[in-house]
Amino acid sequence: MILILEQLLNGLQFGVMLFLLAAGLTLIFGIMGVINLAHGSLYMIGAYAGTWVAAETGSFWLGIPAALIAAALTGLIIEAVVIRRLYARDHLDQVLATFGLILIFNQSITLLFGRQPLFTTLPDAFAGSVELLPGLPYPTYRLLVIGVGLLVALGLYLLINRTRIGMLVRAGATNRDMVRALGVDIRLLYTVVFGLGALLAGLAGIMAAPILAVQVGMGEQILLSTFVVVVIGGVGSIRGAFVAGLFLGVADTMLRAFLPGLLRQVMTGSEADALGIGIASMGIYLLMVIVLLFRPKGLFAVGS
Repeated sequence: MILILEQLLNGLQFGVMLFLLAAGLTLIFGIMGVINLAHGSLYMIGAYAGTWVAAETGSFWLGIPAALIAAALTGLIIEAVVIRRLYARDHLDQVLATFGLILIFNQSITLLFGRQPLFTTLPDAFAGSVELLPGLPYPTYRLLVIGVGLLVALGLYLLINRTRIGMLVRAGATNRDMVRALGVDIRLLYTVVFGLGALLAGLAGIMAAPILAVQVGMGEQILLSTFVVVVIGGVGSIRGAFVAGLFLGVADTMLRAFLPGLLRQVMTGSEADALGIGIASMGIYLLMVIVLLFRPKGLFAVGS
């Protein structure tokens, strides 16, 4: 039971990271209609900027605003220079252009920081663990990540459902042409949405930095899982991104932790491990297929 609870918390922490990435991605695609493969690069930029500032200043907390600013500014520049020219183009052009951005950012990071991974030192206050239950110590920093993710989810909910900007975002996700016809500066709305998405990606990057190695290409490693979250949750739905992110985070973690052991009950050890790891690796994609069979537009599709 202790192991199950520990893996459940690990799954929630992973799910929160997926949500932070998927929230920005689903808004960008749902409102702007742009497939942005470079979203993972903004995650990487946030991780690198925050880690570098933390190493130079000796303060992890100074790395957080550095990551947010670096990712948001990069996102605004991308939107102004590249994405703005792709709104009227088909998705193939968007995929090719943003894939080119991935290559540019990866090479730029390599030139600036080299290919060796960077590691972030945790602040002393969060370097230890907390005993949640007798026999269940859990890293304090991972609890912080879960808490930050839940606060961001609450903040986004209030922003989307309780503010004028949120009203425009929801309207834009439902009918962009009508929003434009009502006199709303759609270009400014697109810029704000893209900048918000980039900021969330940067936040995910710096929060993941002490847990994962900060390295070139780290954005592509998580981007595919993020797209699965967007598809399952429903394009343009923050609620869908939150529910799907937590669900897939827990499901992926549980499958990787327990499936090989369960298969060992009926198979030899090596075969069980190989089959278990293989099924666990494609587990979230199987879940996506199952969801789309019954809900082709996702669980919480906008306008459904």
